[in-house]
Amino acid sequence: METLSGGRELLFTLILKVGWAAALAALLVRFRSFRKLVFTENRDPDQKVMLLLFLVPPLAIGAILRIVGHYQFFDLTFEGSFLMGLIGGTVVGLLGGSLISLPAFGSHEWLASPMAALVGLTAGLVRQMMPEKEDIWHFGPFLFLNIPQWIWKMVRYGKGNWAMLPLFVCAALEVGQIELAGMVPARWLFAIHPANDGYMALVVLSSVMCVATALKIWNNTRIEMNLEQNQQFLLKARMDALTSQINPHFLFNTLNTVSSLIRFDPDMARGVVVKLSNILRRLLRKHETFVPLHEELDFIDDYLGIEEIRFGHDKLQIFKEIDEETLDDFIPSMLLQPMIENAIKHGLSPRLEGGQIHLRAHRREGRLLIDIEDNGVGIPAGRLRNVYGGGIGISNVHERLRLLYGDQFKMDIRSQEGEGTLIHIEIPEVSTVAEPAAKT
Repeated sequence: METLSGGRELLFTLILKVGWAAALAALLVRFRSFRKLVFTENRDPDQKVMLLLFLVPPLAIGAILRIVGHYQFFDLTFEGSFLMGLIGGTVVGLLGGSLISLPAFGSHEWLASPMAALVGLTAGLVRQMMPEKEDIWHFGPFLFLNIPQWIWKMVRYGKGNWAMLPLFVCAALEVGQIELAGMVPARWLFAIHPANDGYMALVVLSSVMCVATALKIWNNTRIEMNLEQNQQFLLKARMDALTSQINPHFLFNTLNTVSSLIRFDPDMARGVVVKLSNILRRLLRKHETFVPLHEELDFIDDYLGIEEIRFGHDKLQIFKEIDEETLDDFIPSMLLQPMIENAIKHGLSPRLEGGQIHLRAHRREGRLLIDIEDNGVGIPAGRLRNVYGGGIGISNVHERLRLLYGDQFKMDIRSQEGEGTLIHIEIPEVSTVAEPAAKT
C-alpha cells in the first residue's frame, strides 16, 4: 500500500492516470481488428482470446512501469480487469485480471493476482446480470451525475437504470481494494491510500472515470461502425429497389415479343425461347452488383437477338466496337440493357427503316469509356434537360452509378431531334474479380 498525503501530488497522479487510460483506449481503437472485437457483442472463444491479446500486454507493461519506475499512474490493473470482465464476460475477466497482475505477483505482491481475478470475475457477473448488454455502453464518464435523477425515478416510478450497476460495483470494488490493502502487510497489495475520506472519493472517482472513459471512446467507434453498416444496408436496399424496377419492365417487353412470334413463326419463336431462357437464368441467379463486361454483352446479345427478330434486320442493326482488353472489366449489372431498350423504344421504333445502334467500349487513362449511340428520332431539348429525373431506364442508370461511384463517374447525353442520341459513360476501370466497394 502506498500513501499520498499531499493533495496536489494525489490530484496530479489521478489526472495522469485517467489520461493514460484514455490514451491507451484511443490507441487500441485505431486497430481494425480491435474495432471489430468491440463492435461484436457475442464473441466466440477465438475472439475472446484476441481481446485478451490486445488488452493484457499494455496493461501488464503499465504494472511493470509502476513497479520498476514508481510511476503509479501507469498501473491500471484494477481498471483493466474490470473492463475485460465487463466487455468479455467472466472467463475473460478472470484470465485477464490474473495475467495483468503477474508482474505484481512476481514482485511479491501476493494478493495482486487474487484481487485482480476477483475484480474481473465480478465484472463478468455484472455483465451476465444485465438484461440488455447494450446498457453496458451507457456507462459514461459523467454517469454519476445522474444518480439523483436515478434515485427519483426509482422511488417514484420503480424504474431503474442498469447502467448504474457497473458504476456502483466498480466504486465498491475500489473501496474494498483500498481497505484490504490497509489491513494486510505492506506490499502484499498495491493501492493508493489517501489521507482522508475526501481524497478517497477522488481515488474512487478516478478509477470509475478510467473505466467509463475507455467505454465512451470505444462506444463512439461502435456508433460510427453501426452507422456505416446501416448506410451499407440502405445502399443495398436502394440498389435492389432500382434493379427490381428494371427487371420486370424488361421482362414485360420480352414476353410480349415471344407471344407475338408464337402465332406466325413457331421455329423462330423456339429460338427466341432459348434466348429468353438464357435471360431468365441470368435474372434468377443470385443478385450481383457487378459483372464482367463480357457477361453483360452476352446478356445484351440475347436481348438484341429478340429485338432484331421483333423489328426485323432492316429496321434494327447492331454494331459493336469493343476493345478486347475491356472484356474483363467489371461494370454494374444491368447497366447497358435499360439504355439500349430506351434507344429502341423511344429512338428507333418511330423510324420506318434503317435503325442502328452502335455500342463502343475502350479504356483511357485508367477509366472505362462506354458509348451507346443510335440514329433515332432524338430527344427534344426540353425533355433532354430533365432526362435524369424522369422515366425508369436512364434515370435509374444514373442513380445507380451515383450510388456506386459517388463523384467518380461521368454520364453525358447528347441528342438532336431527327439525328439520334449518344449516351457516354465513364467509370473507374476495375479488372479484378473482387467487386468494387460502393460509395455513398
